Amino acid sequence: MQLGKLGVWQFTDGLTAAEAAAFAQRVEKWGYSALWIPEATGREPFAHAAWLLANTQKLIIATGIANIYARDARASANGQATLAEQSGGRFLLGLGVSHVPLVEGVRGHKYGAPVATMKAYLEDMKSGTPFTGRAPAEAPPTVIAALGPKMLELAKTHTGGAHPYLVTPEHTAMARKIMGPDAMLCVEQKILGVTDPVRARDVARKAVAFYLALPNYRNNLLRLGFSAGELDGQSDRVTDALVAWGDTQTIRKRIDAHFAAGASHVCIQAIPADGSRLPDEALLAALAPAA
Repeated sequence: MQLGKLGVWQFTDGLTAAEAAAFAQRVEKWGYSALWIPEATGREPFAHAAWLLANTQKLIIATGIANIYARDARASANGQATLAEQSGGRFLLGLGVSHVPLVEGVRGHKYGAPVATMKAYLEDMKSGTPFTGRAPAEAPPTVIAALGPKMLELAKTHTGGAHPYLVTPEHTAMARKIMGPDAMLCVEQKILGVTDPVRARDVARKAVAFYLALPNYRNNLLRLGFSAGELDGQSDRVTDALVAWGDTQTIRKRIDAHFAAGASHVCIQAIPADGSRLPDEALLAALAPAA
């Protein structure tokens, strides 16, 4: 898989299926190499990926991430092979352990030790019953949501790379050091096209508030040197570190900082100024590789 440098990360639950397909086509036309879609409480990502792949020609569709508690390892492996073959190798499987509230509170499963659970899942994907459908021309890649050193090490040894979410360029540098020079490091970066500091931070705080309450993200930010008080109070330092806001030149500098720190791919999540879950398409068009 030739994953280009810049992609888009986007919730599409606020779009109809037809609107989501049209959005993916615009992302492709703008020159982005991939569209990353999540799994939370909305669309099932394998089914949605099939739809988006069928409606595009060159765009890679990646899951950022598919929750390993939502399906067993064999289902993920079979789904990955099916989508890779159907699309001519344009499906990138991103897997993650999600978070306790979403796994136990929403799905009703028992949340296991993250690294051990992910390792067992990845090994089950490889050692289970062989896929008997028409195989893709090349073995499809897998990346995992990795934040801490142990999960990043697992990404290095058991997958093609990592997909860190809600991170800073400093984290990107740390991840690259752990994973070595060859692994894919696909970093998500939130962006916001608002230049007024007060308004920008107000929108940004609302966009990241949910994540700051989730233990895996919180623990990672504590490792990066933010204090509990800063996280609880959503300080300017935290907000500015997680959301690149301002004009396109300022936002490009943050994207470039991730590349300088070792990212092989940055997927940008364009937060709309009105705080909705729809993409800021004007900002995506302005930052597009084909612009």
